[in-house]
Amino acid sequence: MTHSKFYAGIGSRDTPQIINQLMTKIAGGLQRKRFQLRSGGAKGADTAFELGVTQKAAKEIFLPYEDTPAWTEVFTDFFHPNEKALTPFSRKLMNRNAMQILGRFGTRPANFVVCWTKDGKASGGTGHAIRIAEYYKIPVFNLYNEGALDQLKEFVNGCT
Repeated sequence: MTHSKFYAGIGSRDTPQIINQLMTKIAGGLQRKRFQLRSGGAKGADTAFELGVTQKAAKEIFLPYEDTPAWTEVFTDFFHPNEKALTPFSRKLMNRNAMQILGRFGTRPANFVVCWTKDGKASGGTGHAIRIAEYYKIPVFNLYNEGALDQLKEFVNGCT
């Protein structure tokens, strides 16, 4: 199965269980519409999205303990509000976020982002990925916010 449409399925490790269940359903529906998931393998939202994707070719999971390409460093330096305070591992987490949005080589931006943050804004580690997406004018559907699910459905239907 070839995928030419991508989305980042990301969010807080503390995403409520009911939202995690919704994310799993969303991922399954997006797989049926031939979208490929990009995520980061973390507990919570990342895992929920990954559970909904049953075909290995329909997901790309970027893990922070793997080496991240040098191009991702620029995004951490530019988009993180306090990059100098990051530990080496935290920096890998942020570098991984750039790959979730722009792909393994930084050349295939996601069509959109589906996420959940505790305040509905670009906060926490997910906020780093959201800031990159916003810079590239990639739509972000934060399920914390009222109406985000309906907006996502409308957007996806326009892509297929």
